[in-house]
Amino acid sequence: MPSFDIVSEVDFVEVRNAVDNSARELKTRFDFKNVEASITFEKEIVKITTESDFQLTQLVSILRGNLAKREVDAQSMTQKDTVRTGKAWACNVEFKQGIESGTAKKVVKAIKDAKLKVQASIQGDKVRVTAKKRDDLQATMALVRNNEELGQPFQFDNFRD
Repeated sequence: MPSFDIVSEVDFVEVRNAVDNSARELKTRFDFKNVEASITFEKEIVKITTESDFQLTQLVSILRGNLAKREVDAQSMTQKDTVRTGKAWACNVEFKQGIESGTAKKVVKAIKDAKLKVQASIQGDKVRVTAKKRDDLQATMALVRNNEELGQPFQFDNFRD
């Protein structure tokens, strides 16, 4: 029986490249001249520090732009709370890796509500979908791709015919 897995993964090599490009752009920007600002990547977390809240939002938008250039979906990015310490503002940016159980249940429910002739089952941090026909699997892929309510980017992996 044909099957595939629905996964949500981020390529951290591309994230590191986007952070490096953002740091390089930070050094050349005129509005960040003589400002203590940094953007670093450590253990799957991007740390952003600067002198003002406005500059922090600018750095996050620079990061989003560079992530888009590297084809990393910005929906997988989660910005944590902004913290002010002394005269510095800081925030951490994390990336969603894997499908959480609540989101996996929403994916399975959306597939079942569409009344497609497929079986969807949750297997750890991914959802396995099986069907008798390849066309049903492709319809399921289109359904998951176009569903905005899930709030997370998905990739399709391990397609077996």
